Amino acid sequence: MAAKSKQELLSLALKEFEKLCRLLDILPAGLRLELDDEGVSPKDIVAHRAHWIDLFLGWYLDGQEEKTVYFPAEGYKWNETKRYNADLRARQKGMTWTEAVALLERNHNKLLRLIESLSDDQLYSAPMKGANNAWPTGRWAEAAGPSHYRSATKYLRQGIRRFNSKPQ
Repeated sequence: MAAKSKQELLSLALKEFEKLCRLLDILPAGLRLELDDEGVSPKDIVAHRAHWIDLFLGWYLDGQEEKTVYFPAEGYKWNETKRYNADLRARQKGMTWTEAVALLERNHNKLLRLIESLSDDQLYSAPMKGANNAWPTGRWAEAAGPSHYRSATKYLRQGIRRFNSKPQ
């Protein structure tokens, strides 16, 4: 169920991030850079989540400054997110596991600071400026943070199960 208040959003963000971090702490080193059937590694998942928080923060800032907001990014449409994510993985290819985790932690903290700086009304009373849809800022923040943390946790758990079931 989507958060409907600042406090719910903060609680959800902290809870889902904590679950993800517990999993990151125990992720086998041999799995961190291992590619799945689609050519995606756990490192890619972590770096992706960090990047999408940054995208959201940029969307929010651009909307507040009444600049053009590019969704999901300049030169891409929503129906091109697969291509965008593939291009992102290529740009992040040289990133290490440690760098990806550190980026996720930094961007999570930036997300929390933004949420903490806004009131319930600023988060939930109107659509986010520049978004051109009905989602309020809080819903966008939840999609970029807690929802992404939850899906990353699910992906990583599946990876651990596959990794542990492989003959050594």
